[in-house]
Amino acid sequence: MMLTSLTMPYAAGLKRLFGNRAILLGAIILAIVVLAAILAPWVAPYAPNKLSIVNKLKAPSWSHFFGTDEFGRDIFSRAIFAGRASLLVSLGVVVISTVLGIILGVAAGYFRRLDAPISRLLDAMMSFPDILLAIALVAALGPSLPTVILALGITYAPRLARIVRGSTLVLRELPYIEAAIAMGLPTWQILTRHVLLNLASPILVQATFVFASAMLAEASLSFLGVGVSTDMPTWGTMLASGREYMNNAPWLMVFPGLAIVFSVLSLQLLGDGLRDLVDPRLAKES
Repeated sequence: MMLTSLTMPYAAGLKRLFGNRAILLGAIILAIVVLAAILAPWVAPYAPNKLSIVNKLKAPSWSHFFGTDEFGRDIFSRAIFAGRASLLVSLGVVVISTVLGIILGVAAGYFRRLDAPISRLLDAMMSFPDILLAIALVAALGPSLPTVILALGITYAPRLARIVRGSTLVLRELPYIEAAIAMGLPTWQILTRHVLLNLASPILVQATFVFASAMLAEASLSFLGVGVSTDMPTWGTMLASGREYMNNAPWLMVFPGLAIVFSVLSLQLLGDGLRDLVDPRLAKES
């Protein structure tokens, strides 16, 4: 009886989670993209950088599902391997921006003396367009995979920091936080047990949007030639090289573009679904 009562909330939570169509559809699309990237060496019919000049600019066919580029490389294989770079960069950006956002947001929201200087720093960073700030940081650090991840992580950290700061300001005034302070509990214990645990839901939701934004930003940087090394196939570099042949070989841009669209769409659907799921007002209505 006790086991049944304990498992009922989890069963109800799973039912709500998978009953949300946006989350389900987004999860399915993202799972396909992730699995294709992980299993790229076995899924891709050709090596991503294999040259075949005699097959250059071939239209989609049974031998080359997405056609070939100006060097005869298989677009389908390159698109699958390019997903690895995009997912790796986006995941690294989410980790860095989340860590920085939590540190800055909690410090600004919980420690009143730090609120003003940290808020001004966040305002200054957010006053620049994301892509311009990322380009400036990459130019200063040098274009490479680690610097792109670091630059985009710093660029998107203020988004998460703002969310964390606002939530921390609300949590700090709640009675149980004030009671913990009055009881003399260590600050680190209050932050870890009472503040951070209650910030998990908004951070998770915002992280999905940062993931999507980072994927678009990485493609933009690669398209502009200031992203990762050109030796590594990315959707952005594929779009950049295909624009010269857009009229004669449109598949060079169509398929990498669709890969970006579906990947970002899946993350946006996940983010919207999770936001609706954790919204307290929706929880009350259900």
